[in-house]
Amino acid sequence: MRKILSCEFNLDTACVELHLADETLLSIDCTAVENKLANSMYQRSELDWLIYNDPPAYAELILNGDPERYLKAVTAKPLFD
Repeated sequence: MRKILSCEFNLDTACVELHLADETLLSIDCTAVENKLANSMYQRSELDWLIYNDPPAYAELILNGDPERYLKAVTAKPLFD
C-alpha cells in the first residue's frame, strides 16, 4: 500500500479520509460500511469506537483486513455457566 501521510475522521462527511504520499485522497464512507457489515448494535459500537479513537486502524481493517471476521471475534458473547 502507498504511504499514508494522514488519516482522520471527518465529522461533516462521516468519512475516514486518508491522504497518501502521491497526493491521492481516499474517503471511506463509514455509514455505508456499517450498513453493510454490522448486524448488531455491538458491532456498530465496535466500528464507531475504531472510527473515533483509531482511524488508521479502522482504515487498515476496511482496506486490507477481514472486517466480518474481526467483528465476529470482538463481539462474541461469552457463555456463562
